[in-house]
Amino acid sequence: MAYARAAGCAWLLSAVAACSQHGPAGAAPATATATATAAAAAADDEGPRIAMSPDNVHIEYRVYGHGDPAVVLVHGWASDANYWSAQLEALKAHYTVVALNLAGHGASGNNRSDWSIANYAQDVAAVAGQIPNPRLVLVGHSMGAAVSLAATPLIGTRVIGVIAVEALRSVGLPALTSSEIEQRIAPFRADFVAETRKLVTGSLFTRDANPVLVQKVAYDMSLEPPAIAISSMRALLSMDFATVLPGVHVPVFAINSDLLPTDAARIRKSLPDFTLDVLDHSGHFLMLETPARFNPLLLKDLDALSARAAH
Repeated sequence: MAYARAAGCAWLLSAVAACSQHGPAGAAPATATATATAAAAAADDEGPRIAMSPDNVHIEYRVYGHGDPAVVLVHGWASDANYWSAQLEALKAHYTVVALNLAGHGASGNNRSDWSIANYAQDVAAVAGQIPNPRLVLVGHSMGAAVSLAATPLIGTRVIGVIAVEALRSVGLPALTSSEIEQRIAPFRADFVAETRKLVTGSLFTRDANPVLVQKVAYDMSLEPPAIAISSMRALLSMDFATVLPGVHVPVFAINSDLLPTDAARIRKSLPDFTLDVLDHSGHFLMLETPARFNPLLLKDLDALSARAAH
């Protein structure tokens, strides 16, 4: 029964990230250390900056630290940049770090009617256009990984790699039909608050996860405007990786939890230069739950991408 439950939510774990956008990620960290590192990173913040997307939506982002490449952090569905707070201190010691809020999330604008992956990718490209670093690595959590892949050809040769976090499990699988997508969305349309809280608390964490963190994510995510969240969910579930991945000519790394299996061999049929790390005993929000184990993997992948680009 437990396996069936996990398989039943695979569509979301492989595609849609369920994160909070209504408060700093450090507000309910797994450890006191996460709070301290987030506070230290915030002290280094020079304040919000604004880029304009092609459809005239303002995209808020912040820049931390110095160094090359610049690491562009792209949050997931119903999330915001605060959920990378536990990574900022470790990253800014070596790299320029850019944490952005996609349109309709955080302090970015919501004057958009088409909440497509393609438009979210334009948000990332707009921010990248204002970053002076010659080399960029895009790091995306769940939906943010799909957005990062779609943004890579828009940005061009400056991108030296993509790191996907809790994502890509659906690459190479048959696309969902329209009726299957609508069937999955229907419960959220009927009662968005209840369904999102049920999903987070029941499927996206391990059984022994910090209950304060679990409840905070469940509560905050349910406050995402349903119109934006449901439209984004439909766009993500409709995404055809077969049309996106041929434009990705850089190494793709992934750091996934073991909540569900990741078929690396299948993914490599679409992304030959694919590298996978699995962080055992972690959930969908592994960067929040266990930053002490997640951050070294992220730094390892960044070092590997930098070394490849240097040769």
